[in-house]
Amino acid sequence: MIVHYSSEKLGLIKKPVLTIGTFDGVHLGHQAILTHLKNIAQKIGGQTVVFTFHPHPRIALNPEDHGLELIQTVEDRIEKLSKAGIDHLFLYPFSKEFSRMSATEFVRNILVNQLHVHTLTIGYNHHFGRNREGNIDLLRELSPVYGFNVVEIPAYAEDEVNISSTKIREAISEGNIRIANQYLGNTFHFKGTVVKGDQIGSKIGFPTANIRSDKTQLLPKSGVFAVKVQIGNDIKDGMMNIGKRPTVSDSGEKRVEIHVFDFNGDLYGKDLVVFLIDQVREEQNFPSVDLLKEQLKADETNCRNILSHNIILVH
Repeated sequence: MIVHYSSEKLGLIKKPVLTIGTFDGVHLGHQAILTHLKNIAQKIGGQTVVFTFHPHPRIALNPEDHGLELIQTVEDRIEKLSKAGIDHLFLYPFSKEFSRMSATEFVRNILVNQLHVHTLTIGYNHHFGRNREGNIDLLRELSPVYGFNVVEIPAYAEDEVNISSTKIREAISEGNIRIANQYLGNTFHFKGTVVKGDQIGSKIGFPTANIRSDKTQLLPKSGVFAVKVQIGNDIKDGMMNIGKRPTVSDSGEKRVEIHVFDFNGDLYGKDLVVFLIDQVREEQNFPSVDLLKEQLKADETNCRNILSHNIILVH
């Protein structure tokens, strides 16, 4: 897959069959659109193009207060789209100036004049352009004027529930990891770097790696989760705690801590990939550290049992 950050060579793409969207998570619904995209391109001898934005529009419009949490980093999105067999990815530089462009101007100036789009494949409820005024109806009006085809893709439904990035983000935020993984078509994961902690875990027999992830990375609510951890080329079982650790700390700081089972190596400064399998319990405040230790032993048993029956799904 060729990744484009400018429009310099876009005019050289053969019969572009294009779709537009954020594609956060590249979930099963996105994958259905990409399959349609590839099928059309194969029939007409064209090439597939995914058109998305970087930085995310909310970051560009509100850099100091965007409140954005995404399923994937842009690097993970690029990797997953490449694995999906897409020919070209256009990461259009979103700006405040661009946000004022009307939907018609966007179609004419960029999709037609720069990309020379042959066929536009779009989700049934997709909106674009200034004030989200562009939709499938506008594209059908413009297609004969500018000479491109429009193909509408209906919502992809899993168990009669339309899959969307919003629903997956809600599932992850609420700790419904199994549902999120089902809709994603793979195991939800995030990357982070191990940073120095306060060593409390080691003192109570459960040494942890404190993880610092990307600021826009979506994480689930506070609680304990069964996880698999990629350390270099190795995959280890473990459990993750997200929360403020009320039993051992009154700082109020929310942390992400991983206890890797059967591992004694030094992880400081290493980059880890954490795959979430299931939530074990919500965060609790225990009357004593001894009761916390007993609960952590039970958590480990539960996590080991869950992890022995689950594998990482990679699409």
